Amino acid sequence: MRLTIDVERCQGHGRCYDLAPELFAPDDAGHAVLVDPDGTVGADDEARARDAVRNCPEGALSVGT
Repeated sequence: MRLTIDVERCQGHGRCYDLAPELFAPDDAGHAVLVDPDGTVGADDEARARDAVRNCPEGALSVGT
């Protein structure tokens, strides 16, 4: 699984890094960045990744293969 962030849509609510701090972190402005720059998500973190995607109010996060 691979995560992506649409940086144009992210408003910095922080739900993703609150729900999955092993996958997301805030940048200096509070917008989300990926902990793993290529967005790779291990099997153990897939449920948290999907939860973060579902909880993003702007729909700035997505998962794919």
